[in-house]
Amino acid sequence: MPVSVNLGLYTFSDIPLFYVIVGSLLLGLVLSYVVYLLHAISTSFTIHGKDKEIKESKGEVLELTKNVHQLELENEKLEHGEGLKPEDPNAL
Repeated sequence: MPVSVNLGLYTFSDIPLFYVIVGSLLLGLVLSYVVYLLHAISTSFTIHGKDKEIKESKGEVLELTKNVHQLELENEKLEHGEGLKPEDPNAL
């Protein structure tokens, strides 16, 4: 059955209804895929930023652990006298 399609200022007449249905279905699929891609890209950037924050935080935790270890060694020196050096294979 031929139908007329109005798109704003343009009018298309005598287009088979099957083409209108299939065309609108394909247009809907393409638009939903584009929206999905935009969302996936946005999510990818967000995850990348969070991964970067986690990596920086792990480095900070490592540095703080090293500082705590050095302070524990210094504390042992002060408690047991200056002449004694604690043997610690993990000391930096």
